Amino acid sequence: MTKTLHRPDSELKSAVVDELMWTPEVNSAHIGVSVNDGAVTLSGEVDSFPEKRLAGKVAERVHGVTAIAQEITVNNTWNAVTDTDIARGAGEAVERAVDVPDTVKVSVHNRVVTLTGTVPWHFQHEAAERTVHHIKGVKEVVNNVLIRPTASPVDIRAGITAALVRNAQLDGRKIGVETDDAGVVTLEGTIGSWAERRQAKHSAWAAPGVTGVVDHLRISY
Repeated sequence: MTKTLHRPDSELKSAVVDELMWTPEVNSAHIGVSVNDGAVTLSGEVDSFPEKRLAGKVAERVHGVTAIAQEITVNNTWNAVTDTDIARGAGEAVERAVDVPDTVKVSVHNRVVTLTGTVPWHFQHEAAERTVHHIKGVKEVVNNVLIRPTASPVDIRAGITAALVRNAQLDGRKIGVETDDAGVVTLEGTIGSWAERRQAKHSAWAAPGVTGVVDHLRISY
């Protein structure tokens, strides 16, 4: 039996630090990195919520990372920006977005934007959050928008399974798909990287009627 070799934590930490430094949109000087058995913890402070999110995505793309704990905080650098200013900007952004239905509502408290309402598709759920990321002064976004189930579990499972098999960026034959009456999809199996995990979850979320994706995929290097 072949034993999977894992990257040493010290080597993995150096790789994550280097990747953060290689990303010009992220000020890596204020981000701390620690690694425990392949799981990466990011800490420190950044100037904006998009920078915080990007730092996590940068760590994800490093070979050998098995999990990420996001403990970065956003600096309160926009002292002149009030919750009212943020709410006005976020509300206008959501209203202008062509991929966000008018069922999505915005509220703001202590610079945290909360999104509520219902949508029929996951891409609309994601679009609503993405629309308010770059509003000045935002330190966090809480996406409580719900997705309404619109398809049967059998149809959802068949569609996702077919999408996984035809995806050239992963071996869909190694991924099991289960669905329930509420539209929640569970993915199981072993994959080779975070990139494959993202592709598998993207394929699952793309199916009409999916309200949630439970990721039980294991990464084996």
